[in-house]
Amino acid sequence: MIVNESVTGYLASLAHDIPPALEKLRVKARQEHVPIIRDDMLEFIRFVLLKEKPKTILEIGTAVGFSALFMHSVVPEAQITTVEKVEMRLKEARKNLDGSGITLIEGDALEVLGGLKGPYDFIFLDAAKGQYSSFFSDCRRLLAPGGLILTDNVLLEGTIAESRFGIERRDRTIHERMREFLHELTHTEGLVTVIVPVGDGAALTYKQ
Repeated sequence: MIVNESVTGYLASLAHDIPPALEKLRVKARQEHVPIIRDDMLEFIRFVLLKEKPKTILEIGTAVGFSALFMHSVVPEAQITTVEKVEMRLKEARKNLDGSGITLIEGDALEVLGGLKGPYDFIFLDAAKGQYSSFFSDCRRLLAPGGLILTDNVLLEGTIAESRFGIERRDRTIHERMREFLHELTHTEGLVTVIVPVGDGAALTYKQ
């Protein structure tokens, strides 16, 4: 947790309600330990979407479809495409997204992204954290000028600030890759990135 629990709890008390069907899906996902976006990230995404009003959205990492459906509830006029490869998640995602108008692409994002043409006004990156750098080149290509990439879970529960020698050996690879990714985000010409300690850390990147 990046922000202490009392602050997080207080901010949660200020959060907007979500549609009943989404609340039911959120409860079910948490009961089944499905990784879905945290409540404070929902508020952050809501703000960004209402401010930017994107017409086209690409999500990398569908899980069971909760975040795609949430974004649809905020900007129902947007065309949303979401990508997922894990069959266990896809079974639920197909059912949850049925009839929503959201396009579900089944497959490995590393292969899928190369076949997409875009452009997209908003890209939400919430997939395998160790692969973020691998996705980035295509995300940058697919993003419209003036568009935004929102990358979730970039602070690794705060351990991102630790030396690699203070990280458990099993986590060192993802730690190193995330630090390299954040350096790339913040030092690539033509991009402006701010990293916000909301949820487990979010990177908001603007393409000039």
